[in-house]
Amino acid sequence: MHDVLKVNMMANIHDENDHIAAHTSEDLAEQHIYAINIMGAPGAGKTTVLKNITKNLKGLKSYVIEGDIESDIDTQDLRGIGIDTYQINTFGACHLDAPMIHNTIQNIRFDKKGILFIENIGNLVCPAEFSIGEHCKMLISTVTEGSDKPYKYPLAFEKADVIILNKTDLLPYIDFDEGFFIKGVRALNKNVTVFKVSGKTGDGFTEVAAWIRERAANFGG
Repeated sequence: MHDVLKVNMMANIHDENDHIAAHTSEDLAEQHIYAINIMGAPGAGKTTVLKNITKNLKGLKSYVIEGDIESDIDTQDLRGIGIDTYQINTFGACHLDAPMIHNTIQNIRFDKKGILFIENIGNLVCPAEFSIGEHCKMLISTVTEGSDKPYKYPLAFEKADVIILNKTDLLPYIDFDEGFFIKGVRALNKNVTVFKVSGKTGDGFTEVAAWIRERAANFGG
């Protein structure tokens, strides 16, 4: 019987993705574009939040990449209100990755400095695992999802640079334990900024836009 030599080899499957993401991040910074990766579950109101933020961003142009498994409904909606929006369909993949974003931005003419919002696939798991060249990860959670989400999906909350708690206008009508939610957030991400907003009423978005403006001014782009 021949001796069998077993060699365990571990390679970081994210290496190539991260290399492309780093190049994309540098390229966008050189063009004075601050990129925000918007993550959240289906129905969290990502597009509605995006629309409210852009209304409050004065002096900075908004660009959007919309990620969906199928359809371009949100892209057409955003284009209809004058936002330069570009579509990526993954046809099954549960997240956007760096090569997809790199290829898409080659077709975007960034004629003014501003913000590139990248709306990721509706999912609280996979998008948090992949860098796509963003300068900021924005996580949108909602009171209707329940207050246990930081405990069930810790990676997304751990990696977020800012958390938007949406649909707060519904707080009087549902059972949402805000203290429990924040406790879970702080256990994972001690200093992350949390904004409470309502996509329906527009409340809270002046503060979100001001936070983005400050970050964009100081990120080095």
